[in-house]
Amino acid sequence: MPDEQESLFAAVDALLEEAAAQDALPHPDERKRLREAAGLSQDQIAKALSVRRETVTSWETGRTEPRPPKRAAYTRLLDGLATLHPINAVNTPTPPTPDTAAATPTAATPPTQPPPPAPPTVNAVNAVNAAQPHPQVPQATPPGPPTPRTQPPSRPSPRPASPTPPPHTPLAVLDGNAQAHATNGLVLPLPPKAATDLPTLISWALSEDADLRSPRLHRNGKDGDPLLVLTAEATEALGLPLTLADRRGLRLPDDHPVVRRLAKAKWQLTRRGFGPWARVYRPASPTTGRQCVQLAVLPWGALDPRAWGEETADLPAPEIALLLTTYATRVLTPRGSTAVTGLELMTALRPPTRAARNPETNVWESAPVPGSLTRPVDPAPPEAPDEHPVVAALYPRAHQRTPDQVLDEEAYDWIRDPELLTDAECARTHAVGIDVNMAFAAAANRLTVGLGPAVHSPAPRFDPKVPGCWLADLSSVPLDPRLPNPFTPHGKPPTGPAWYATPTLAYAQELGHAVAPTEAWLRPDSGSYLDAWYTRLRDAYMATMADLGVTADLTDEAFLRAMAVHKQHDPALASVLSAIKATVKGGIGKLRERPQGAGYRPGEAWPALERPTWRPDIRAAVISTARVNMHRKMRKLATADLYPIAVLSDCAVYLSDGPSPLDFLPRTPDGKPLPGGFRLGVSPGMVKHEGTQPLLWAVGLLDEGHNPARHIKGHDAAADGE
Repeated sequence: MPDEQESLFAAVDALLEEAAAQDALPHPDERKRLREAAGLSQDQIAKALSVRRETVTSWETGRTEPRPPKRAAYTRLLDGLATLHPINAVNTPTPPTPDTAAATPTAATPPTQPPPPAPPTVNAVNAVNAAQPHPQVPQATPPGPPTPRTQPPSRPSPRPASPTPPPHTPLAVLDGNAQAHATNGLVLPLPPKAATDLPTLISWALSEDADLRSPRLHRNGKDGDPLLVLTAEATEALGLPLTLADRRGLRLPDDHPVVRRLAKAKWQLTRRGFGPWARVYRPASPTTGRQCVQLAVLPWGALDPRAWGEETADLPAPEIALLLTTYATRVLTPRGSTAVTGLELMTALRPPTRAARNPETNVWESAPVPGSLTRPVDPAPPEAPDEHPVVAALYPRAHQRTPDQVLDEEAYDWIRDPELLTDAECARTHAVGIDVNMAFAAAANRLTVGLGPAVHSPAPRFDPKVPGCWLADLSSVPLDPRLPNPFTPHGKPPTGPAWYATPTLAYAQELGHAVAPTEAWLRPDSGSYLDAWYTRLRDAYMATMADLGVTADLTDEAFLRAMAVHKQHDPALASVLSAIKATVKGGIGKLRERPQGAGYRPGEAWPALERPTWRPDIRAAVISTARVNMHRKMRKLATADLYPIAVLSDCAVYLSDGPSPLDFLPRTPDGKPLPGGFRLGVSPGMVKHEGTQPLLWAVGLLDEGHNPARHIKGHDAAADGE
């Protein structure tokens, strides 16, 4: 035990020494002053430290910070120059004014780098390349007041920031011609061998020359790892096959020459191996820190066409770079499928741990971040999917759980009984579908969810503020059969006691039902975990829609016209929009990831259970809220004698006298949308036109037992990932 403690203390001391070394660098302005005072050029500094001149420029303007091992050498140089050329009365800045003093970071809090500006639309790439045939790293003026090693005086008024975007980029797309395409049309030349040798390429991606990175989204989080996107040409140049022989596992064999070369160079792969999204890393150490690079292999299907569009993976490398950088800047640098990225975004915005000093030992330790998911927890038995070990321990293998044994909170898939169509409805001419924008994201906004483990309550009193699942009988709640039942995904009334998430039971109470649960699994430790996630994705969605010509200030008529052509406005940005929406749905779905692979046996644990974000209860709460929101608005339209004929997830189909939503959506006497009902608009929670078909087409599908909402666009909505 003493040896282990000494080892831990040594590791902590090494981290503290590294942190102290990082704080030792003077402010960028002082770095430049010291170099000029010594009569040294940037080229001389670059040659001595084996970096590019542009890298030294970045250090002196504050755009980037040196990384180990260059950092220690650069610090040593500056310390020596500071001894030779100390600050004197001539070059000492005046004391800071109140405004600049307030803006000056403390030594313990390094200045936060602003997020990179949004890249231009993909249509601008040709103009950028034409204007910049030999891209140079743009120069920028130094930011804000200085922060040298000790309490430094600052400049009375910092120079204004340059509008030129920083050179760093979250990703690079390799074209197979020894070039890496990055932000704003920037083309980075690869060093020798990097285009044909993967270990060399990985090392380059982590170097100062490449400067591939993205800023952390939370102060306790981590900076984004570099992403290298391999086109088909780059894939072949690196000695990788264009197709994977293992179509089930979608991974390269462990004995492939490229995998062996990685291992020889001391690089490792994660458990999922070398597939379409491969993560290459070396274990972190106090001297090297985190070393990890994400690879996306386009010919292996890294960009799922259901999320990114059919042609995205075949675009020219510069266009792919701008498209992916737009997504990375607004959402997150992709770390896998859009579903994986949606889940990773939750962690990036709400990291599980932070560094905290133990007041008793005065040692830095890992501490939980309030409001985050900090550790994996078992689901309550009703929340667990059939394959989960919790279920295997309670029921025989072939047992089919009943509603009073399993929580079934899913999205709507309902059609109205054709016998309930009225004569007035049959006299209409069109079936018009409306779709809720970002329905799951809107449901996640301000939603209280459980953060810790579930606690069993055998005789609970219902509290709508406590997240969890409740066993209750809602079969006697009277509802209009022309509306789907709000308590079941199939829209039919429940037949007896069943498990419900808190939002569903709260809605039953809202409808006037005396809620009396007989059992519950509750999570008293709770919070609005998904708020930041919603905000990030909402802003990304709204910014992309605005780029496509759809803004929040449009009239209903102008909104419908803009939506009819927005995908033609910029097809590449339309792909980004599709990916953002897929990130929302996929991220929520990933909260209850099921086991994968032919070797899995029911009842065994699977890797997803090891992460704190495997939370089927949170998924159930979001879907429950989305379904309740949908029903609440449909019930409001019912006051105007309007009833849907079909609902699929966030799409509802109504019969109308015309082809437009404006032909049936009710309005108040003063011409405003009916309060509490569906409203046309771009914001999450509002609706857009999903599609229109003839009345007889819709009635025919109802007679055959098919859902018109699935085909209202003219094809299966599932083909669009909807």
